[in-house]
Amino acid sequence: MRAPNEIDFWRGFALLTIFVNHIPGIYFERLTYRNVSLSDSAELFVFLAGWALRKLCDGPGAGFSAGALIFRLQGRAFHVYLAQIFITEVAIALLAAASVLFDAPFLLDWHNASAVFNDPVRAHLGLVALSHQLGYFNILPLYVALMFIAPLVALAQRFAPHALLPVSFGIYAFALISGVNFQTWPVEGSWFFNPLSWQFIYCLGFVLAGSDGLGAFVRRHHELLRRAAIPIVLAGAAVALMNFSPSPAAVPQPNLVFMFDKTFLSPARLIHSLALTALFAGAFATIRRFAPAPSQYLSMLGRNSLNVFCAASLLSLTFQIFRFVYGGRIATDALIVLSGVIIMGLVAWISEWRGRISADPAKKADSPKKALWPSPSPSRWASPPRAAPAVRYYMPRRRRLP
Repeated sequence: MRAPNEIDFWRGFALLTIFVNHIPGIYFERLTYRNVSLSDSAELFVFLAGWALRKLCDGPGAGFSAGALIFRLQGRAFHVYLAQIFITEVAIALLAAASVLFDAPFLLDWHNASAVFNDPVRAHLGLVALSHQLGYFNILPLYVALMFIAPLVALAQRFAPHALLPVSFGIYAFALISGVNFQTWPVEGSWFFNPLSWQFIYCLGFVLAGSDGLGAFVRRHHELLRRAAIPIVLAGAAVALMNFSPSPAAVPQPNLVFMFDKTFLSPARLIHSLALTALFAGAFATIRRFAPAPSQYLSMLGRNSLNVFCAASLLSLTFQIFRFVYGGRIATDALIVLSGVIIMGLVAWISEWRGRISADPAKKADSPKKALWPSPSPSRWASPPRAAPAVRYYMPRRRRLP
């Protein structure tokens, strides 16, 4: 188990805010930082995913061959893919059960789920291919796509480090200018998170986590970048509080460059997210000193991010249904958030407990074996041990010559 650290802490923070933001209308939604920011936890989550990939490549994966590194990263991508399929099917079951239990058939139309019930054959083909995604369950498909390109990112850093960021930025600029996005099927549309755009912040996290190149430059000039980030963060907060967003018809072409579009990660969102990162980078030590318990809790969530994210997504949908049935008041919303915090922490604790259990047999196998029944300690009434008898060897007598 890793000790609490800054990456796990902020990843846990992102998971907790994603849980709250995925319950529309909840009272505590207005307390999350997206209300005073042009960006939200999605940018932070993807940036940290790229950062974690670099730590893997520079740490345990540094000695891997190219084939071993590809195998490990693709295995992780497949693991995330299976998690997406699992939570999507459970979400569909939750909506179906709620529609029957509360006699509310319109629940089957929630979050783009109607195609699953109206056209189940094609919809399930789309679910498996990730071309059909439920609302609020569409960030893991982006993560799957990013994990599948992770070997290219890692190998580019190993063999052509100076080409990685320019190529990534070129793809990002192409998506912004052309408006190209992955298409959905069988329902016509496009991905909510465009992988062609979001790969850039993923690669930025990867590059900035390094101890050389751009990462080293940022560390040397961190204080200067922190001061430059303050007016950017304040300007973004003012714009968010005024609820201002440029109209596509009021900005020049290509309009995605000048809008605050989340799907294509418009530059305003990207710059504001990076400014927040520069402003709060290194704050974990201070936060941990004054709030050790929340720091420990959020770091535990971050260490088990996939399991916690899956639980948080299903909890968000469950509490959406709960608020639909029983209404939303401050008291019930407080109960929802408290229950979510407890359950997410329990999921993280169980994940770490299972990890410790699976690690114990390996440790026992490596340790020297002990006797099943240890010999009793000698008492003062015990007779002293006898000396071992001397070993006598038979030596034949030499015969005398006549």
